[in-house]
Amino acid sequence: MLFKSVKNGALASLALITVIAGIATFGDIRTTTARPGDSDETYRQLTLFGDVFQRVRADYVESVTDKDLIEAAINGMLTSLDPHSTYLPDDNFKKVQQQTSGKFGGLGIEVTMENGFLKVVSPIDDTPAFAAGLQPEDVILSVDDESIVGITLSEAVEKLRGPVGSQVRISVQRAEDEPFEVSIIRDEIKIRSVRSRLYENIGYVRITTFSEQTTPGLNKAIKDLTEESGDKLTGIILDLRNNPGGLLSEAIKVSDAFLERGEIVSTRGRENSDIQHAYARPGDITGGLPVVVLINSGSASASEIVAGALKDHRRAILMGTRSFGKGSVQTIMPMPGHGAIRLTTARYYTPSGVSIQAKGIEPDIEVALARIEELDQGPVREEDLRGALDGSNDNADTEQADKKEDAPEKAAQTDPSKIDYQLARALDLLRGLTIFNNLNLNS
Repeated sequence: MLFKSVKNGALASLALITVIAGIATFGDIRTTTARPGDSDETYRQLTLFGDVFQRVRADYVESVTDKDLIEAAINGMLTSLDPHSTYLPDDNFKKVQQQTSGKFGGLGIEVTMENGFLKVVSPIDDTPAFAAGLQPEDVILSVDDESIVGITLSEAVEKLRGPVGSQVRISVQRAEDEPFEVSIIRDEIKIRSVRSRLYENIGYVRITTFSEQTTPGLNKAIKDLTEESGDKLTGIILDLRNNPGGLLSEAIKVSDAFLERGEIVSTRGRENSDIQHAYARPGDITGGLPVVVLINSGSASASEIVAGALKDHRRAILMGTRSFGKGSVQTIMPMPGHGAIRLTTARYYTPSGVSIQAKGIEPDIEVALARIEELDQGPVREEDLRGALDGSNDNADTEQADKKEDAPEKAAQTDPSKIDYQLARALDLLRGLTIFNNLNLNS
């Protein structure tokens, strides 16, 4: 992976993608310089702030500590900018640093704040939130009968946190349905970021989040799938559905694993000169096999970087529904002795120069989420017609056909592709490509 910047700073290798129950990743520290002519106006505004601060201290109906007032003022300043900028007190800042290890406590839910409402980006696989059935775009209205509408993201997340084994009761609004309550037992969240499975000779790799474990996990998964197939892999499905993001550095490495060359992502800050690029190095982990990437509305930030890079370079076919659309970079800036601030400092752009922010990544083939159900009555065939001639197959062939008919029913009990419509369509696509390629080879 090669990096190039118009400025001399290095591309942030750790940048906030989004918030996992208030637990975030962090990146480089950037500084800004005051512009000439701003000083007088700045001093006037700071004088106003000081006057208001003193008036609140002296005359507010209840006593409030200076610390609480200052923290509230900082939070108000940051949260007024966008949903992802906020203040992290010292104790929260320490919790923030846990995500990169892939192990932390909580519900296992990725959330963001939208118009004063706490919105689910995605539950993480095999966590209490996932088991409770929470879905992307669910809105959490209250925690333990206490409304969280209108409070800050950090405050809402703190209410969701608690000791491992304790129970939290949340009220959830899903689309236009009536709100419903869900009780969830908090647990220690251990993220297994990569899972894999072989479907005939098609490798399936699911990345649930981008942590320090992701790239090693991807390399191992591809190696294991290659060995399990006897070096006969015909394609790869990369499942990024409901993947809320994680480390920028890992998103770049995962993209690089499938690309031979070219830009992976660029970040652009406020100044025109503040443009940074990441480039791929030669070497494709799959040896050029066809790749299908699955995305949906729960695919955010780091997932969108990977999907956008592979789509723009025509390295993969994207299938599913439009992604979440979080294309902004948050940098965590430590404030020595006072925690840190999380500040939006740049936007992500795909290799073709398209901003991800509020637009997301459009799939090449849109496949809506659907449920596969077996019809009570199958199709009518020749053998079902009254008076139809007997087939020419002998009994052994008939018995063999019967066994083939029974096989899918047994497989459906354990095979996710039998109930996951989007995955089933991805498998069909790769099977079709394999058949087509074989026809061309034999012609």
